[in-house]
Order: sequence, then structure tokens, then C-alpha cells
Amino acid sequence: MELVIQSFKDLFRAKMLKFAIIPFIVIAAVSYVVFFAVAGAGLDHLTHLEMHKSETVVIDGVPHTQQKDIVLEDDANAGLVQKLLTWAATSWILSSMLYLIGGFIVLYFSLFFSIFIIGFLTPYIVKELHVMHYPNVELVGFGSIAESVFLTMKWAVVMVGLFVLFVPLYFIPVVNIIALNFPLYYFFHKMINYDVASSIVSKEEFFIIQGTKANELRLKTLFLYLLSLIPYAVLFITVYYVIYYGHSYFRYALELRKTPNEVVANGEMTRLKR
Repeated sequence: MELVIQSFKDLFRAKMLKFAIIPFIVIAAVSYVVFFAVAGAGLDHLTHLEMHKSETVVIDGVPHTQQKDIVLEDDANAGLVQKLLTWAATSWILSSMLYLIGGFIVLYFSLFFSIFIIGFLTPYIVKELHVMHYPNVELVGFGSIAESVFLTMKWAVVMVGLFVLFVPLYFIPVVNIIALNFPLYYFFHKMINYDVASSIVSKEEFFIIQGTKANELRLKTLFLYLLSLIPYAVLFITVYYVIYYGHSYFRYALELRKTPNEVVANGEMTRLKR
């Protein structure tokens, strides 16, 4: 909880707010366009449905079946559909459902898009945290642009594969919520973890932290992921991801780089306090 509160305090510092403006503007603009594009396309589809109709006629005692493509808005048999769409109550329900679906699509798209944006800002946010709180921790870092691109593509392929693999689970209530979110959470965890770690610790330290703090790191990214699912939250807290996770990695680095004398001194102080 102390880390959560400290990260929020840092988020509202002047320099951090400057970083937050960039993803806010970009994500808000893209989300606006995608939302109305998805919802508008759905409404157009409902008011202009195309379907196949079979008609059987008997000529000289021999039945003949004809296939005919019809447009519901132009066909006489579509009167019922048109009436449903013109009734205020029904139109409101259909519109609300479409905009709700569009909202969910935009939510996931915004989260996915924010991961890419924050990747460009991570080094600058980490440096600011370094100056404010951890000037005694050396920024080592690891990786390259080529490695980052390769890993991003790899994790994206795995994410898409998981979406396809979980298709049968989408029709099971409650389970479908987990099935829909797990692939994106996987990608979210991998990207945030790599971006922040590669800006602070060495590759050797990274592997040590992964081996000793794996569950703790997953819980932290799960907290951030759930936080981002709050409607519109992703517009404001993109920078918070890096601040919160950056604090964690700076503290892991401090713990790893303690000299034997510091470890003994800390143990002695703890014993005296007890």
C-alpha cells in the first residue's frame, strides 16, 4: 500500500504529468475514432441487412426453387424489422447494446495501444524516478532495439494464439471473462516487465529477480491490469504503470546490490529493535 500511495504522489508531480499528457491525448483521440467507427458500423449493418430468400413456384406441376438476394430495408417482408428499428424503445436498446460492445472493444484496444506508447516513455520516466528517489542506484540496463522488436512480436504471436485457443471457453459464463482477459494480461505483463527492467537492472540481475520475485511481479502487474479495466482509467494511468513498477525494480536493485557489510548492519539493527 505504501508503494501504491507513493506512486500516485509521484504521478501528480509536474514533470510526470507532462509525460502523462502524451498518452492521454493519443489514446483519447484513437479511442474516440475506434468507438464511433465500431458502433456506427453496427448500426448501419442493422438498418441495411442482406439475406438470402428461397421461393418455390409450381409450373406445370413441377416445383421450381429460386434463390434471391434481398436487402431488408428494401424488401416488403422486412416490415417487421423496420418497425422494430423505428420504435423508440427498441431502437434505444439496440443502440445501447451496440455502443456497449463498442465500448468494450475500445477498452481493450486502448489498453493494448497504451502498452506500445508507454514503451517509448519508459526510459525518461525511469530517469526521473532515479533523480527523485534513487540517485544512489546505478542505472545499468540491458537489451537492444532489435531484441525489443523480436520479443514484442513473439509475445504478440503468443497472445493471438491464446485468443484462438480459448475460443471454446468464450461461451462459458464467468470462465469467458478470464479467457478473454488472460491473453491480453499475458502481453501486458511481459511488455511492462521487460520495458522497466531493461531500463534499470542488468540482464543477470533481471534473471535473479525473475527467479526470486516471479509471483510478486505477477501480482503487481495483475493489480495494474485490473486498474486499467476501470472505464477511462487507461487514459490517465498509463504513466502510473511505469512509476509503480519502476519503484519495485529500484528496490529490488537496492536489495541485490547491498554489500555484505550492509547486510550485516541491517541485520544487527533489526536485532536491536527487537
